[in-house]
Amino acid sequence: MSEEILINVTPTETRVAVVENGMLQEVSLERNSHVGYLGNIYKGTVSRVLPGMQAAFIDIGLDRTAFLHASDIYRVEREQMLEDPPPEPSISSLVREGEEVVVQVIKDPLGTKGARLTTKLSIPSRFLVLLPDSETIAVSVRIEDETERSRLKGLLATMREHKGKHGYIVRTNAENINEFALSADMTYLAKIWESITEQTGVSKPGECIYEDLSLQLRALRDHMHEEVEKVRIDSASEFERLQDFTSKFLPEWQQRIECYSAERPIFDLYGIEDEIDRALHRTTPLKSGGHLVIDQTEAMTTIDVNTGAFVGHRTLEETIYKTNLEAAQSIARQLRLRNLGGIIIIDFIDMSHDEHQRQVMLALERALERDHAKTSICEFSPLGLIEMTRKRTTESLGHLLCDPCPVCSGRGVLKSAETVCLEVFREIMRSSRQFEASRLLVVASTCVVDKILDDQSTTVAEIEETIGKSIRFQREDQYTREQFDVVLL
Repeated sequence: MSEEILINVTPTETRVAVVENGMLQEVSLERNSHVGYLGNIYKGTVSRVLPGMQAAFIDIGLDRTAFLHASDIYRVEREQMLEDPPPEPSISSLVREGEEVVVQVIKDPLGTKGARLTTKLSIPSRFLVLLPDSETIAVSVRIEDETERSRLKGLLATMREHKGKHGYIVRTNAENINEFALSADMTYLAKIWESITEQTGVSKPGECIYEDLSLQLRALRDHMHEEVEKVRIDSASEFERLQDFTSKFLPEWQQRIECYSAERPIFDLYGIEDEIDRALHRTTPLKSGGHLVIDQTEAMTTIDVNTGAFVGHRTLEETIYKTNLEAAQSIARQLRLRNLGGIIIIDFIDMSHDEHQRQVMLALERALERDHAKTSICEFSPLGLIEMTRKRTTESLGHLLCDPCPVCSGRGVLKSAETVCLEVFREIMRSSRQFEASRLLVVASTCVVDKILDDQSTTVAEIEETIGKSIRFQREDQYTREQFDVVLL
């Protein structure tokens, strides 16, 4: 598995693409007009406490107040956990209106919702995550070797005795690294926490105390590992910043970073621009001829698998099974590429064999192993659906790049010309009864007026006879199909 990271920098936007074996797997972007807040630490003020929701709204200086739940305030250490965990304290006992609190953004504002906050601060570095004032020492579940897990825990426990009583989580990138690298990360995090502590004392409510790294530096921190062969960036100035960053924190990777200077745009490599454009479409084709239909709603994302033009070579069951196996791989990639999160319902094509269901489930789980976002998958339901969740911390690619259609208001469909014609007739009858007028003028889109004059002329004559008034029609090219006006003359 070869991997590359491509970074495109412009004066208004930065984009990062993760490419595996020549295929785009993940894309992140950050625009100057809307920089994300994820990971930032603020000094906020409690603006409202809601006991019924066990939550509070916090003013951290953003357009909308942010949301803080009681569960994101009260920390129970793993070592203190009992078989029966203590009840969650009332939000009223944890915060009061007007109180100042130091909080961290754990979920960016999404749609109409404000940011999600926590008071359980965490500061990530290359190999570690610092948990201030905590006793926790934990290792990422993706490090599966028990010997390695024990080694890392032992190193941390020893080093923590000399570098402050904070908690730490060992990240996946730390597998097989030496004590020196861990110690350097711990020193770096100690300096960051010292700076945060100083800023907390002098900052005013609504001010940012700590801001996470820029997108290109986060890409190095979070995505660099042994399988990354190259990091290419098309900005000379940002290349220097990456070199400085890697010389301090990732010296072993410094030789893998290249400044891309070719005339061909960097995102034209591997057809990344085309892949991004296809990721905004509702339908995703499969190589076999089948396709996925992906619909994102406020509550959940649904994915429907169809055989399409794939007819197979053996039995129907074998055709369905092969299509579902291919779909499982494609779904895992599309979740990462489109950055889809929350509740996800997958409707695979119905399979009659339990073993086929099990193999499709395993294929999906294996394909999701490379996903950086946390996922949780349930078995096939009695209706043949797979329910899963994927941790959502930022807006999906579609929401970042697109606005709802102004014509259909985001519904994805328009009323037919015939439906609008009938609405016009009902409005004519309603208006003629309510108001006095000698004649009426109907202004509508060209397709609706043509439909009325070509197919509904008899109906128009009957209505004129019924209301005793003449009706004139006028085409308006600026009107959408659903727009019309009935004017009394």
